[in-house]
Amino acid sequence: MTYSPSSVLKAETFPTYDSIPSQQVKTDSTENKYVYIDNIFVIGNKKTKKSIILREMSIHTGEYFYEPDLEDIIQQDRNKIFNTRLFNTVEVSLLELQDDKVDVIVKVSERWYTFPVPIFDLVDRNFNDWWQNQNHDLSRVNYGLKLFQNNVRGRNERLKLVAQFGYTKQFEVAYYVPYLDKSQRHGISFLYSYAENKNIPYRTVDHKREFLDSEDVLRVQKQYGLGYQFRNSFYSTHRVNLYFFDNWVNDTVTLENPNYYLDNDRKQQYFGITYNFEYDKRNNVTYPLKGLKIAAFARKYGLGLYNDINQLELGGQYSKYMDLGKDYFLSNYSSAYVSFPENQPYSNLKGLGYYNDFIRGYELYVVESKSFLLNRSTLKKRLLSFSTDLNFIPIDQFKTVPIDIYFKLYLDMGYSENLTNYNQNTMLTDRYLFGYGAGFDIVSYYDTVIRLEYSMNREMEHGLFVHFRKEF
Repeated sequence: MTYSPSSVLKAETFPTYDSIPSQQVKTDSTENKYVYIDNIFVIGNKKTKKSIILREMSIHTGEYFYEPDLEDIIQQDRNKIFNTRLFNTVEVSLLELQDDKVDVIVKVSERWYTFPVPIFDLVDRNFNDWWQNQNHDLSRVNYGLKLFQNNVRGRNERLKLVAQFGYTKQFEVAYYVPYLDKSQRHGISFLYSYAENKNIPYRTVDHKREFLDSEDVLRVQKQYGLGYQFRNSFYSTHRVNLYFFDNWVNDTVTLENPNYYLDNDRKQQYFGITYNFEYDKRNNVTYPLKGLKIAAFARKYGLGLYNDINQLELGGQYSKYMDLGKDYFLSNYSSAYVSFPENQPYSNLKGLGYYNDFIRGYELYVVESKSFLLNRSTLKKRLLSFSTDLNFIPIDQFKTVPIDIYFKLYLDMGYSENLTNYNQNTMLTDRYLFGYGAGFDIVSYYDTVIRLEYSMNREMEHGLFVHFRKEF
């Protein structure tokens, strides 16, 4: 027999998604004991392979577990299964057979896995950039169709197909296989993407991007990718990706900005290799309230086969989420980034304002830089948590809609180091920046998060900002 008297931190119950009754093995008032796991039964997995669910569980058949730890271990396993994003609900309970023997019952409700999604996307960095900087111009949209086929073969494999037109014409195919082997540790991914634009940002002045418009194609980008993933534990994942980029711009672009690809070049071809590490122990990856996440990356663009670029990027993030009790929650996010060399192509510049690294209150700006530090803190209070049934919807996976609403206060701060000779953007670099405000988060199923935030920055600029993803 194998004994597993492990001590596991108790995971936070997430009311919108959790429907687990309080389950315990009968407690012996005189002495604690070990409990034998006789069987694990999975119910409701019409498509998902049982092995994909068991991969996320610390509990195994034929093992003994220390009774006082079981409730915490079960909650941790429930969180891990839910965080695969394959299920709308997950319940884990115990069925007592004898004094020291139990069965584990895992009941899941599968998501809808096929999403043919019409594309109507804004091309700008965020809704606020489009609404204010671009005067909510409806011509700056993409349209077409995306097809997401999740949980292919019931093994959590994912297929993505994109046919997009409008502002950016794009065609993409990507396939992700999380587990190739029986031990379920090794995975691979493939990517091909083609995109062409008739309108592109060609320079940044006073931290706002300026655009070129043309009847002709201004830029073509091709990307080929091959990835390898190693998941050696429940919470740690290593990823290595190899890319080849083949980019081209019209001579109109280089006339306006000779450093778009550096040295007046119109073509940019290079290989890139990236390494990413993640340690993710959040109770819910869609909208975490408790736990932590650590991430680090190294990216090398230009591997010596072409001389079009030679750039190195290093960075990392740390996120901490705390339950303060009485429906109060505190979260903090820190991010650091540094890049080399000083002279970089405009097309490859990064900084505050790109991706998820920005200071709230500065959504209308990009702070391109060689390096930056960022810290974001949020205190929130859960106001409402309920579910409503939409019985007129014919698909069962969409009928029950969970909704959580939070009120929050937040404070962000950061610092960016300017690039050498990047004199057209100095207002927000090499100085301490901060933003603060209040807002509401609305959380629902299928990873839906709507954030309404009223923010003010150091420049005393203020306004209402809307976001459609979690903070960090």
